[in-house]
Amino acid sequence: MTSTPTAPAPAPLLPAPHDGRCPFNPPPAYTEAAREGSVTRAELLDGSSCWLVTGYPEVRSVLSDRRFSADIRHPEFPSFSPGRRAIAAANPNFLRLDDPEHSRLRRMVTGDFLVKRVEAMRPEVQQIVDEALDRMTAAGGPADLVSGFALPVPSLVICLLLGVPYEDRQMFQELSRLLINTTSSQSEVQRAQTELLDYLGGLAAQKRRRPGADDILGRLAARDDLSLREIAATGMLLLVAGHETTANMIALSTLLLLRHPEQAARLADPAAVPGAVEELLRHLTIVHMGLPRLAVEDVELGGVRIRAGDGVIAMLSTANRDEELFAAPGHLPADELDLDRDARRHLAFGFGVHQCLGQPLARAELQIALATLFRRLPGLRLAAPDSEPAFRTDAFIYGLEALPVAW
Repeated sequence: MTSTPTAPAPAPLLPAPHDGRCPFNPPPAYTEAAREGSVTRAELLDGSSCWLVTGYPEVRSVLSDRRFSADIRHPEFPSFSPGRRAIAAANPNFLRLDDPEHSRLRRMVTGDFLVKRVEAMRPEVQQIVDEALDRMTAAGGPADLVSGFALPVPSLVICLLLGVPYEDRQMFQELSRLLINTTSSQSEVQRAQTELLDYLGGLAAQKRRRPGADDILGRLAARDDLSLREIAATGMLLLVAGHETTANMIALSTLLLLRHPEQAARLADPAAVPGAVEELLRHLTIVHMGLPRLAVEDVELGGVRIRAGDGVIAMLSTANRDEELFAAPGHLPADELDLDRDARRHLAFGFGVHQCLGQPLARAELQIALATLFRRLPGLRLAAPDSEPAFRTDAFIYGLEALPVAW
């Protein structure tokens, strides 16, 4: 008796939607593609095809191999929205460039995010966290943890670092939201980018006229080898990424820990906090849509021949669920949260030369914010435990719209 061969799964359409299953896991289309193989075909919204890279070794290879370009100005560069690609390509930041342009611009701000400098900032970050909690608790519960705590903390920290007035936060938070939302129209994205670049360029021009400011924009403005547009593009990257990613990680981590109170108790041990944050970063991996690259030479990857000119999407979220790497004996499967797991090799911040510049700061903020939150509010709980919070599934950075809590 012969069996009929199983037809291969259809190529997923990117970005893939969540379907109501566990909101902390990657969208099912990505995990199903990973079961088909570590490198599979996928389709973008404009009808073009690309390679979906889901395996841990293969994702690391894509992100560290210079044969895969990050330069968004390539006409064939893969994009979840061609209109967005054209807008971003007009004013690319260093994350969207290859060397030598990438390293030239990145080196100018590397010193502001070195581990030693971030460690020196811990008392200041602790004060910001404490004051945010003071304000939230003084107003009484229930409260929205997103607007009352998760968003203000990283917003104020990045404003201090950049030299951006915190009183302008409503403006730049609204514009940031338009930039990262997949539902924003092309005209909305264009307007948001233009307004943010003009705003940051204006701040840089003021600092250039009055040198001496001890902040990132001030130091960049003091250089004569940078245009105001280059300073503004770098500032926009740091401003948007510096508050959106950490704010969503704080909120999602809090929700996840409230659903796993036995694991949340681990945060009471200061020595356990750094490892717990690494596991939260691994498990949540809030860049659910992956990182795009373009092959500029033919490359063999995962047993597949990728041709020059092919688009590639490196899926950090599926790579971070690698069973062989993360499911050590005595620990829970990689799909489950285990704060005792050694998750240090996760790819939540990317890998290679484009790895997230601000990861030391993000780690410090998460460690301080989460440990302080659960220490100061031991009775923290969901204000509406029978209702599912509204998740942000329409953005390049995954997160929560709101998180009602009581204590």
